[in-house]
Parts: sequence; structure tokens; C-alpha cells
Amino acid sequence: MPRKRSVLIVDDSATARATLSELLNSDERLEVVGVAGDPYIAAAKIEKRVPDVIVLDLEMPRMDGLTFLKRLMAQHPIPVVICSSAAEKGSSKAFQALDAGAVEVIAKPKVGAKQFLEESRDTLCDVVVAASLATLRTKLPTVAPKLTADVILPKSAPGKTPKARPSAASRERTPSVIAIGASTGGTEALLELLEELTPDVPGIVVVQHMPEGFTAGFAERLNQMCALEVREAKDGDAIEPGVVLVAAGNWHLLVRAKGKGYAVEVKGGPQVCRHRPSVDVLFRSVAQSAGQNAIGVILTGMGDDGAAGMLEMKERGSYNIAQDEASCIVFGMPNQAIKRGGVHKVLPLNAIAPMLMKLSLGGGWQNGGSAFQEARVQRDATLLPVGQKD
Repeated sequence: MPRKRSVLIVDDSATARATLSELLNSDERLEVVGVAGDPYIAAAKIEKRVPDVIVLDLEMPRMDGLTFLKRLMAQHPIPVVICSSAAEKGSSKAFQALDAGAVEVIAKPKVGAKQFLEESRDTLCDVVVAASLATLRTKLPTVAPKLTADVILPKSAPGKTPKARPSAASRERTPSVIAIGASTGGTEALLELLEELTPDVPGIVVVQHMPEGFTAGFAERLNQMCALEVREAKDGDAIEPGVVLVAAGNWHLLVRAKGKGYAVEVKGGPQVCRHRPSVDVLFRSVAQSAGQNAIGVILTGMGDDGAAGMLEMKERGSYNIAQDEASCIVFGMPNQAIKRGGVHKVLPLNAIAPMLMKLSLGGGWQNGGSAFQEARVQRDATLLPVGQKD
């Protein structure tokens, strides 16, 4: 049996501390080694024993959780899961916490928090375990993609210059899809990846494991910081170059062929791989609808969601990329996809965007599937197989 992961709970509510302790201790993978009513008590406990993970409230006396998180990350980085009513419905505090270094955010309601936590036991425990295994790293320096002058477009300042959009002719010759799946650590990984793409990149669909109410704010945050147009996916949205559609929390996202291009379907249904939205659901729909006209990307995250779907994509002719272990917060999902044989290329996070631009600007999609297939044959001759070092 692997050792239990140690947890410190920091919350000013005695009820929340007791409920969280009971729920986390009921999981054989976890052990609560301390509780604290405010950050000062937490700091004293950390001096005596450093936990594997901290579950942290945001609203507390003497020092708020966000300030404590920032000081912790600057002085003694420890994986942190925010569990707070102040983070509900994708509030700005939730994203401030992620920016400050939190691994995950769980939004508990202001009323009925005890019942909510009890009903969310499995999700809560999975998130805390994933965070406890996280590798905290600073961002790697970005490798700038090598692009021709006519496609290098300036990034628009938020709320000012409209984002550049590809021409109608460009859309007609690139009816393609990039499907991305991510979980723990994925919010920042996606930002780093999408920031380096230009609006000429093929249409992108994203499943990031996130609760309902968070994804719209997350998409807007990405939209403000990227040259691409990013928004939460709506049923029937067309997949277009330069546009990123993010799966809504608690809804599966699928890709369907529509005329000469593709559109998304948003639907309910049971959880798959313990998630809704599920990366597997997205990837399998891409395999069936787009096949060789698609690229799959699997980023940091715990578990195996996406591994089976990525293999199906590969079998249908898609080209697949996995984030490497060194740049992942949690190497679970990419590792499982690699082990199942669904990945063509393993890359550090800062090399994925240049690769996507290289593939999308290489003419592979311009004349449909046959050209994409021919381009891949030439491309594969220059790419190293999985596991081989450059």
C-alpha cells in the first residue's frame, strides 16, 4: 500500500474543519494531520510538520487565505486546494488563487456547505489526492514558434483592438480540429499554451475538468489574455480557425461533422471516467467525426480520462501530442495515454504551441484528408518516436 498523503485543513469554521476531516480521513489514500482556524495557527503547524497538501479557505480572521497562499508560495511552496464559499461561481477570487499558485479550487456554497461537501466526497478526495501529488514548478521559458511574417499578428489589448480573424477563404481550406484535454494544473497550462497561438490556428475544442459555474469565467479569462477568441461552448457552435470552445462545467462536449466543417454538441449524460465533461467523450467524438483531420493534445491531470479516446483518435488517423512529465503538475493523464499507445509525440508544455503552429501552417489541412495524410508521412520522418530524446 502506498503511504497516505498528509493533509492540513485551514478554515475558520469549526463545522467545516470537522466535516472535511471526517470526509478526507474516510479515504484510505489520505490522512488529516492537522487543522487550523487561521493562517497564523497553520504556519505554526507547518513548522512542526510539513503536509503533502493544504486545504485552504479564503475568508478567515487575522489574514485572508489569498494573502496566506501568496506568502506560502513565495517562502515554502506546498500544494494547495482552495475550498471556499468565496470562490463560488467562478468568482475573481478563484482565478486569483489559481494565479497565486493554488492547484485546484472547490467552491462550496454559503448555505448548506456541510451537505455539499458530504455529497461531493469522491470529487473532493480525488482533487486533494491529485494536488498532493502535484509538482510545483515555475513556468518554463516559452519557445517562440517560427512563423512567416504574414501570419504574425499582434495580440489585442483586452477591451481595445478587436481580435484578428482568418479570412473566409482560410476557413474553407482548413476544416480541422485541435482537441485538448486537461485536469489538475490545466488552467495555467492552457493559458500558457493558448497565449502562444495565432488566429490562423485551426479551431480548438477544450475539456478542462472544472465545476459548473467556473468555465464561463475561465473562458473569459483566457479570451482576455490570448490572441484567439475563447468562449464557453454552446450547442451547435461552429468550430472555426482562431476560435477556442471550452466545455461547460457539468456538460459533455462532442464534435460532429457539419457540412464541410465541424460543430460542437453540448449534452448531458452520466459521468465518464468520473468526470462530466469528460476528455474521453470529446476525444472519441473527434475520432469518429474528424479522424485524420484532427490533432489531439493531452495535458497535465490526474487519472486516465482521455487515454482511451486518444488511442481511438490515433486509430482513426489523428496526430496526438502529450505533455511531458517534467512540465506537468500531475503526469497521470498524459502518462496513461502514452502507456496505451495513443501518443505520437511527447513534448514539454512550451514546445506544444510551436508544434501546433508548425502542423497547422504546413499545408496538411488545406486540401482535406489526403493532403493531411501526405503531410503527416513527411512530418513523421522528422519527428522522433515517443520516448526517444532529441
